[in-house]
Formats: sequence, C-alpha cells, structure tokens
Amino acid sequence: MCDVLEGKGKIVNRPTRTRKETYDKFFCYIPTNVAKDSGFPFEEGEDVLVVVDPARKEVILRKLPSREDVEKT
Repeated sequence: MCDVLEGKGKIVNRPTRTRKETYDKFFCYIPTNVAKDSGFPFEEGEDVLVVVDPARKEVILRKLPSREDVEKT
C-alpha cells in the first residue's frame, strides 16, 4: 500500500474582469509540502480532469493524456 499525501488546501475565487464582464475563476490551492513531494503526480501547468463526487463530498484530479501520448496511439 502506498503512502497518502495529505495537507490542508483551500478553494479560492479570483473573479476576473474582461472589458465589461466579470466572471468567477476558482482555484484549488495545494499545500507546498504535498505539491513538492516526489510522490505528487502532477507538474505545474499540467491539464487535469476535475471530477466532483457530491455524494462523497470529494473532488478528484486525474491526469489527462498529453498531446505526445495521444499522438503515439
């Protein structure tokens, strides 16, 4: 069984204004000690799939295949 990386993060809304319109932009902040751990599976700027399970009150982030991976298949 592998170790679980855990830390307190935060969901933050950073509204963005484009000309006359303002829209909400939400970010999920991941603690540095989790993100810098060698077991953390994501890299900065990487696209992820966000899955929300309302029944379990969980948010799951999954790796999306890179363009290079898609082109290889």
